[in-house]
Amino acid sequence: MSKERMALGKKGEEIIASALAKEGFRIREMNYETRYGEIDIIASKEDLLVFVEVKARKTQYFNLSQVISYPKQKKIIKTAFDYITKRPLRDCSYRFDVALLENSKGSYTITYIKNAFTAPEMGGIFLG
Repeated sequence: MSKERMALGKKGEEIIASALAKEGFRIREMNYETRYGEIDIIASKEDLLVFVEVKARKTQYFNLSQVISYPKQKKIIKTAFDYITKRPLRDCSYRFDVALLENSKGSYTITYIKNAFTAPEMGGIFLG
């Protein structure tokens, strides 16, 4: 991955983390990594835990199925399960969101998709 692309991805994660914080979310982790994969942002608000995949592009074209493939979703789900099982969380619901950023001449357009995919195997509520 080129340095330019890495910088764009990092900038995108910072923009989304800032936007989530403005919405009252607490940023718990950035770039949480396990042997299963990585989650860009883990945030919480009240009893909701949000796992966010951030994708930043220079182009205006996004196709969600190409951006976050089924195998990528599975990696994120396994990583989220790892995160949940290693923490003393109680009565916590969760969701998987995707944030798409389009960078056009230094100006960012954000498309934020709540519940972009689900993890039926995890239930929906973790009762720790």
